[in-house]
Amino acid sequence: MIDTVTAEQLPEITRFVDVHAPPPDGEPSACFLFGTNQLPPVDIAADRYHRGLAPLIIATGGVNRHNGIVEGRMFRELLIERGVPADVIRVEDRSANTWQNVELALPFLREVLASGLAVTAVCKWYHRRAIHVMKTVVPATGPLHAIGWDPVYSGRRVTRQDWPDIPAGRRRVIREWGEVVRRVAESSFAAADLSGGAWH
Repeated sequence: MIDTVTAEQLPEITRFVDVHAPPPDGEPSACFLFGTNQLPPVDIAADRYHRGLAPLIIATGGVNRHNGIVEGRMFRELLIERGVPADVIRVEDRSANTWQNVELALPFLREVLASGLAVTAVCKWYHRRAIHVMKTVVPATGPLHAIGWDPVYSGRRVTRQDWPDIPAGRRRVIREWGEVVRRVAESSFAAADLSGGAWH
């Protein structure tokens, strides 16, 4: 699929996979950190907590296949180092993929919904699977916000502008696009559309 994508398709693919739909200014929500071994989710969640915008943070991720860290536990430790109280953080530390990030964190998501908070996904900017998995596993989330961040692969920041020229970025973005399109078509993912600043 990577070799068959044309230059004309690149802007369309970028728009399709871009998850970014941050909460309205000043509106608190629970931050849901999708597992990764990179640090931006920690900084995003800690910043929102200190601004009174993340009263609850769900850190997810089991053993990272590249370096052996347990992602959810690493998130917790780094959040505490950044001044986030332990009782604000919930940890899911057994998942091996995006689906399990959500599925194994269901008790924490139910806690969020019972509290009346909205959910903000914190994930790579192109990780549209995260949105569809959340909507498939927890349709009761209602309007879902997302804060997308730029990952680094092979020492290069994969941005919305540069991804086509970075082999590791190109491979990941095109795979994301293809998988989401396929799985929505076969109904193994719920459909999700961006409207009014949130995913529905």
